[in-house]
Amino acid sequence: MRIPIKTKEEINIMRAGGRILADILETLRKEVCEGISTKYLDEKAEDLIKKYKVEPSFKNYQGYPACICSSVNEEVVHAIPSLKKILQKGDIISIDCGIIYKGFNLDSTITTYIEPIPAETKQFLKNTLKILDKAISQAIQGARVGDISNAIEKTAKEYGYSPVRELTGHGVGRKLHEPPQIPNYGKKNTGELLLPGMTLAIEPIINQGERYIKTLKDDWTVVTQDDSLSIQVEHTVLITAKGNEILTKI
Repeated sequence: MRIPIKTKEEINIMRAGGRILADILETLRKEVCEGISTKYLDEKAEDLIKKYKVEPSFKNYQGYPACICSSVNEEVVHAIPSLKKILQKGDIISIDCGIIYKGFNLDSTITTYIEPIPAETKQFLKNTLKILDKAISQAIQGARVGDISNAIEKTAKEYGYSPVRELTGHGVGRKLHEPPQIPNYGKKNTGELLLPGMTLAIEPIINQGERYIKTLKDDWTVVTQDDSLSIQVEHTVLITAKGNEILTKI
C-alpha cells in the first residue's frame, strides 16, 4: 500500500497536534507516583484531552476501552488502565497515548518510574531511549524502513536486550495506523523508500529478557513470557528534505 505524503497544511496540523500530545504526556509523567491507580492516569488523560479540545485516538478503537495504555513492569503494551492496578515504589510504567487533532492522529509513548529502582532498570530506560534516538536518526529521505528496523534490532542487541518482533511501529496520519509497518527488527536497505512528507510512529518495544510475549485473557494486555521488564518508547516523526522532525518532542 502507498505511504501517504502529507501536504504543508497537513504537516502544520500534525505539528500543532504533536505539541498538544507532548504536553499531555508530560503532564501525565508528573502525575506518576506511589499509590495512584493506572485508572487515575487514564482519567487525567481524558480530562486533558477534553481541555485541549482534541479527541482520543485509542478509546473505542477496535473496542479498546481507555484513552491510554498503561503498561507496568512486565507488561509490554496495551495494558488497560484499572482501579486495581496501584503503582508502587520500584515500578516502571510506559504510557502510550494518541490524539486526533483536526482529523489527524498523533501517537507517542513515554516511560517513567517510581523511585527507588535498581540502577540496572534506570540504565534499561536510558538505553531504550538511545535505541529510539538511533532509530529516528535513520528516518531520513532516501533511507528505507528496514534501516529504522535494523537500527532498533542492532542497538538493542548491543545492549543485551530483546526487541519484540510481533509488534511494530507504523505510519500515522488521517488513520491511527497507516502504511508502512515498521518492525523492531530487519535488514538495512529493505522495505519502503522514505520520502519527505511521510509521518511515522517509531516505537521500539524492548524486553530486558527474552523477546517472547503472550496476551492475557482480556485480549489486550501483552506481557513478557519470562516476566522480565519491558519498555516502549515512541515518537511521531516527520520525514523532511533536510532530515526529520520529531512532532511529539517534549
